[in-house]
Amino acid sequence: MPERSLHIIAFDIPYPPNYGGVIDVFYKLAALHRAGVRIKLHCFEYPGRERAENLREYCEKVWYYPRLIGWRSAMYVKPYIVASRKSDELIRNLQQDDAPILFEGLHSCYYLDHPALAGRFKIYRESNIEHRYYFNLCKVDRNLFNKCYYLCASAKLLFYQKVIRHAQMILAVSDDDKKYFRRNFRDIRSEFLPSFHANDDVSVREGRGDYVLYHGNLEVPENEKAVRFLIKKVFSGMNIPFVIAGMKPRKSLLQLVLGHPNVRIIPDPGDQELFGLIRDAHANILVTFQSTGLKLKLLNALFNGRFCIANRSMLNGTGLEETCLVEETPAQIRQAVQSVFAASFTAGDIRIRRSALSRYSNPVNAEKLCRLIFDRD
Repeated sequence: MPERSLHIIAFDIPYPPNYGGVIDVFYKLAALHRAGVRIKLHCFEYPGRERAENLREYCEKVWYYPRLIGWRSAMYVKPYIVASRKSDELIRNLQQDDAPILFEGLHSCYYLDHPALAGRFKIYRESNIEHRYYFNLCKVDRNLFNKCYYLCASAKLLFYQKVIRHAQMILAVSDDDKKYFRRNFRDIRSEFLPSFHANDDVSVREGRGDYVLYHGNLEVPENEKAVRFLIKKVFSGMNIPFVIAGMKPRKSLLQLVLGHPNVRIIPDPGDQELFGLIRDAHANILVTFQSTGLKLKLLNALFNGRFCIANRSMLNGTGLEETCLVEETPAQIRQAVQSVFAASFTAGDIRIRRSALSRYSNPVNAEKLCRLIFDRD
């Protein structure tokens, strides 16, 4: 087999893999390493995430570049998430060989159109349709300053996404997003490649649990909005326990929970605690008001949890409708919760789940990625 070497530009240090985007990057590194790919990883770092020596287990070489946070980067025409991730050292390191380059998210695309990389095979890995994501953050955030920032960022990202035309391939995280890119970048090959994740196999337990779980980063306005919706519109007045687990809940959310005796919140659970909560729950409930990207918490719930109740935006072109009770209105979701609490999760349910999740296998998708990048002739 010819040597397979790949540059990957990560928008953050992908360890620990404790939030959506870096989860995809980290487990992609591990899967590609197992597939025999020699990885040259480029990471942007900033306060709050330390350099991770264990990345060398998967990568031939790891470089770190400082992220240029602050008002200077905010003044660029380019979006802040892009302008703050540039480095002369990075462009020099990319020119050390002619290996393909995988750009993780629009964040990492500062050099996608650089003349020095004009002859290279460049892959854009989508994590979200970013301008839509920021526009939805604008709609759900209550802070006026934040609203203005998100709206301005959305406009910049919509304009900047034209840079993607300098890639030779787009890898979308859902079928719906793939269709978007095929409409808007018709000359570029767009393929569906699911997010990589922490799950090696379906580990769902038969039987019953005694609560419904929502999990997510509660610092994200979209997730807080979903939790408030579920507390006020679905679980208020019910006698079924509702557990919320997530990072950095705000004081106002904690106060809201105090007013509902059947609701409790578990702030900042560790990975083992969180996966234990997912497995022990009778049902995982997943609601979102954004339909872009692939929500990795959906995969965690399906690989590890019993019943799953979700709305259509959460499923967003995943092809996983058969694994969930798909409901939209508060009344429909309440009815679904009551319905599953009258049932047990069976071995037959687990077989259906395992079959549906076969397309989300990390080894299978690592081989698909290798074929797309290295077997182009």
